[in-house]
Amino acid sequence: MTNDEKLRDLPQSEEEWREVLGPEQYHVLREAGTERPFTGYYNSVWDDGTYRCAACGNPLFDSTTKFDHGCGWPSFGEPLEGSVVYIEDRSHGMRRTEVRCARCNSHLGHVFNDGPREYDGARFCMNSLAINLDAK
Repeated sequence: MTNDEKLRDLPQSEEEWREVLGPEQYHVLREAGTERPFTGYYNSVWDDGTYRCAACGNPLFDSTTKFDHGCGWPSFGEPLEGSVVYIEDRSHGMRRTEVRCARCNSHLGHVFNDGPREYDGARFCMNSLAINLDAK
C-alpha cells in the first residue's frame, strides 16, 4: 500500500476527526493540547510492544526506549525511523520542539534535551492520549 493510499483511509476534515476521536483525544491530537501530568494511562505502563499513534495507528516508539523521567508523561529515548516530524513551538512564552505523527500530522507531545545519554539526551515526552500500545 502506498503512502497516498494510506492517507486516503484517514479522516479528511476536522469534523471527521471529531467524529473518530473523543473530546479529550481530539483536544490533544488535533488541537495540540496537553494532558495533566501523572494522569495518563501509559505513564506507568511498562509492557513490551510498539507504541502507535492513537489517531492513525502509525508505529512511533519501541517500548525498549521508554524510560521513567519522573515528569508525569510517558518518555521515550527515540522514535522509530521516519515516524514523526518536528515543528518549532513558541506557544506559552516558550521555545520548544513539537513532535507530530508523520502519517496524520497529529500532535503527540514535545522533545526535550534532558533525557538519557544513551539517546544523546533526547526525551520524547508524549501524551498518553496520543498513543496506544500494541503489546507483544
